[in-house]
Amino acid sequence: MVRKDRWLSIAVLAAVVGALVACRAPAVSPTPTPRPAESAASPTLTLPPVKASAALILATTTSTQDSGLLDVLIPLFEQESGYTVKTVAVGTGQALKMGEEGNADVLLVHAPAAEKAFMEGGFGKERALVMHNDFILVGPAADPAKVKGLSIGEALRAIATSGVLFISRGDDSGTHKMELGLWKSLSLDPAGQPWYLESGQGMGATLTIASEKGAYTLTDRATYLANRKALQLEILVEGDKLLLNVYHVITVNPARHPNVNYDGAMAFLRFMTAPSTQQIIGKFGVDKYGQPLFTPDADKTDADLGL
Repeated sequence: MVRKDRWLSIAVLAAVVGALVACRAPAVSPTPTPRPAESAASPTLTLPPVKASAALILATTTSTQDSGLLDVLIPLFEQESGYTVKTVAVGTGQALKMGEEGNADVLLVHAPAAEKAFMEGGFGKERALVMHNDFILVGPAADPAKVKGLSIGEALRAIATSGVLFISRGDDSGTHKMELGLWKSLSLDPAGQPWYLESGQGMGATLTIASEKGAYTLTDRATYLANRKALQLEILVEGDKLLLNVYHVITVNPARHPNVNYDGAMAFLRFMTAPSTQQIIGKFGVDKYGQPLFTPDADKTDADLGL
């Protein structure tokens, strides 16, 4: 009986010691689980404010990318604002489509008529003038269609008459829209003609194709100057008032797409139109090309530019 009682006492003692060890285990655990009062949500902790979303999707034209302008501006915006920008460089038509579908937060585009339709459809909330440059007609130095010095209308008609190869972007970009509008104003439809080739690519790639084939093409001045050293193309038509190339920044309407980063879009709009940024835009390209690639316009209106 004594033996039985002894074993019973030992068993009870072991159980008590085990319970005590179990109770102390959390105190020596290398990765303790915080008590509810210690969680990040506790009112006793002071945490810095966090943006609802630090990511911003910018849909823009290939010209702003190919010219190198965004390589200068985007890092500055990210540093000043804390947002991280994902840039999607496509044709203006595709950029506007991304905005319509809520797949972009902010747009930087250059097709005023299409932009106005976008705003009238309720897809954009704010639209602000940023800058302009111009379109130019470039081609081989030999100029087989004899267009140098002509107006843009006369030049395109000469190309169509001579049958010399013309490379179109064919990608619904702002440049493509401008080109199609010019053909239409001449009552000409080049589609399907043997001298008319659509690249379906961005401005840089289209210039390369035109250079390789000894063809004419319409381009924005900035992309041409940025790629000029690698091209066998000369500026043949410039300065025509019909060739104005205007850029606006547009915020996507959060009433249409509640999940867009509207705060980030507004931060980008304010950045692009701020005097300090406008000054950078006005000087961009001077050191490398001897002339600015864009003219800042945030202090102007569309009416000032004849739009």
